[in-house]
Amino acid sequence: MTESPVSEMSFEDAMKELEQVVSTLERGDVALEESIKLYERGAALKTRCEAKLKEAEEKVAAITLDADGTATGTTPAEGL
Repeated sequence: MTESPVSEMSFEDAMKELEQVVSTLERGDVALEESIKLYERGAALKTRCEAKLKEAEEKVAAITLDADGTATGTTPAEGL
């Protein structure tokens, strides 16, 4: 696992590391202090993934389609 700042991670990198954290915690073979650190890192990674998904959903929602499915333009979502 990396110690990259979670706030700088892509969705894919954060999800991959989150899966590793969950796998390690599920094995149950780490010391209590390490488990706590992993849990905290996992919580931060989960929050990052949720934020990136919300951001993507807002971008998709900003695209408008006409009757035949052609994009007619985009409207920037607030905060982007």
